[in-house]
Amino acid sequence: MNAYVFPGQGAQFSGMGLDLYEASPKAQELFEKANKILGFNITDIMFEGSARDLKQTKVTQPAIFLHSVILSQVLGDKFQPDLVAGHSLGEFSALVANGTLAFEDGLKLVHKRALAMQKACENQSSTMAAVLGLEDQIVEDVCQNIDGVVVPANYNCPGQLVISGATAAVEKACEILKEKGAKRAMLLPVGGAFHSPLMEPAREELAKAIDETTFHQPKCAIYQNVTTTAVTNPEEIKTNLIAQLTAPVKWTQTMQQMLADGMTTYTEVGPGKVLQGLLKKVDRRFPTNSASLPEKE
Repeated sequence: MNAYVFPGQGAQFSGMGLDLYEASPKAQELFEKANKILGFNITDIMFEGSARDLKQTKVTQPAIFLHSVILSQVLGDKFQPDLVAGHSLGEFSALVANGTLAFEDGLKLVHKRALAMQKACENQSSTMAAVLGLEDQIVEDVCQNIDGVVVPANYNCPGQLVISGATAAVEKACEILKEKGAKRAMLLPVGGAFHSPLMEPAREELAKAIDETTFHQPKCAIYQNVTTTAVTNPEEIKTNLIAQLTAPVKWTQTMQQMLADGMTTYTEVGPGKVLQGLLKKVDRRFPTNSASLPEKE
């Protein structure tokens, strides 16, 4: 079974997508369409912008989405997924790749998601922190016993869990987690508390947009962040996508489930190799690869 996986925020880099644009007329058409939908030339920022320019949430999310989705589309017959999954933002890329969402609808939702999350971040001082070298249960227990909002947000791989919440609560949790033996418990340079209850205003805003968007019957199952299991029902996909903003990304459990269900190839589609590295922490023996640009048309 061929699994295609799509990265989330943090995978961006200066110059991303330029090789795609130069190699494929189809890619050029989709990038130009994206500029019109967004109302600004995101291609200028992707191709020529600085790392700082790309870090803006309203740019980062559509940029990674575009890189991933357009690459999957220019692969042509080489792109034959039996199952797909995406890490956080990457779930939207996966839903376009498996035919659940049209390209235009996926981009509009990602744009609204980015703006809504940015707005939610400005409501309260909040952050995220990476915790390395502890069992999930220990991190979960510490979060439950902190005054203030702090929750597990990203189960990235065994021994790597990201927590999210109000800044003071996250800082306090980091102190205690270091005392509990964490190799590292460090704040991340992010705009706010993604995948925590503090994203509730963004969830409500995105829910309305998702409810108004047509979701088609997918060509293959998607393993969603909230459930970790294969989903094909469009209404169920919608529900999980809405819940995703305030729920944790269960990526470790998703990879374990895909392996249990008979995954035989694991291809990362989009910028970077972060997801391949995470799978190696689950099963080092399992081969991984990146989707490669086809020969110039």
